[in-house]
Amino acid sequence: MRFGVFYELQLPRPWNKGDEHRLFQEAMEQVVLADQLGFDYAWEVEHHFLDEYSHSFAPEVFLATAAGRTQNIRLGHGIRQVIPNYNHPARTAEGLATLDLLSDGRVDFGIGEGATRLELGAFGIPAKRKRAMALEAAEQICNMMVLTPYPGYEGEGFSMPCRNVLPKPLQTPHPPLWMACTNRDTIKVAAANGIGALAFSFLDPDEARTWSGIYYDIIKSDECVPLGHAVNANLAMVSAFSLHEDRAEAIRRGQDHFEFFRYSQQKLVAEDFVPGYSNMWEEFLDARGDASDRLIQAALTRAEYDGAGIGTPEDMIRHLQALQEAGVDQVVFLQQAGRNSHKNICESLQLFADRLMPQFKADADAREARKAAELQPYIEAALARKTYMQPLSREETPVVKASVRVAGEDGRKR
Repeated sequence: MRFGVFYELQLPRPWNKGDEHRLFQEAMEQVVLADQLGFDYAWEVEHHFLDEYSHSFAPEVFLATAAGRTQNIRLGHGIRQVIPNYNHPARTAEGLATLDLLSDGRVDFGIGEGATRLELGAFGIPAKRKRAMALEAAEQICNMMVLTPYPGYEGEGFSMPCRNVLPKPLQTPHPPLWMACTNRDTIKVAAANGIGALAFSFLDPDEARTWSGIYYDIIKSDECVPLGHAVNANLAMVSAFSLHEDRAEAIRRGQDHFEFFRYSQQKLVAEDFVPGYSNMWEEFLDARGDASDRLIQAALTRAEYDGAGIGTPEDMIRHLQALQEAGVDQVVFLQQAGRNSHKNICESLQLFADRLMPQFKADADAREARKAAELQPYIEAALARKTYMQPLSREETPVVKASVRVAGEDGRKR
């Protein structure tokens, strides 16, 4: 199995002077530690205007900083908002390629569209069209990273003339594509487009097995027509994460913060919101009451506790084995959530690396090689079904006319 760390950069109120600075610096230190410990991926989201829930508004800056401070960990946009209202496709292509060059080819490109009215409404994106706009833009971003020159495009969501989009990424044909998935329908969309699935839902092993079956059945079918110039057949799933030798302490350190993540996520989608005046952390504490204490007491009476990523190393082993058997390729740990402490996060990462990582990564390369061999004929068939945008020859490429000074009625050049 492969393992990643995942960042929303949550910052519940009250906000004190220096809190945002501390948040960003500590998250970067955690990514550096994860790299040193042998974690495979660091995923950074892109959101806008989501008080408390996420302060990750410029992931390209965060990941570029991480590129300069890490050596091996892959740097994932999990995800990049690709709809042109958020980020023009050419700017996304330029940024991805630049980051790929600076990181020696360690970039993964997750695509997304946004879900909240706070984001969609601010950028004038119609909710009913967002999926189509995202897929259209993502396909053209891939074309921009591959073709010399990019022939140009006239579409529903954006248009641009022929230009040579530079630089080109180090990875060929382009960084691996992923897509944010929150339900079975989006799993189907990812598979049909030959895109890796970033499952941002917290699933039990039975549901994970169902998602995996749906995903890989479509990858192997005629329904799979790649969006990009390569197929990334992988299923990554987000998990809660708080690890300690004492189960009760692991729950104390992690459960409330993980529950706040889900509480704030739901609230931002389903309830009215007054920008700049949120109070979600206090509302969450009032709503949960003594639920955390009751959970600890119930967990301590069970020999085999399934805390879905929160518990002892032995609890985590059972959790990961169940996900592995369900067909999950990568588990992405949500450890930075709520008001959990930097110290506790780093201790959990270290304990995981010491006690669990060697066991689960021992045969990862061999497992991936077997999987690649099994899927190769299906991927070749999928790529053969794709209709590719063609580059232009020198003779076909339109000339961009120079600016000219035109004489006015008085004869003066303007």
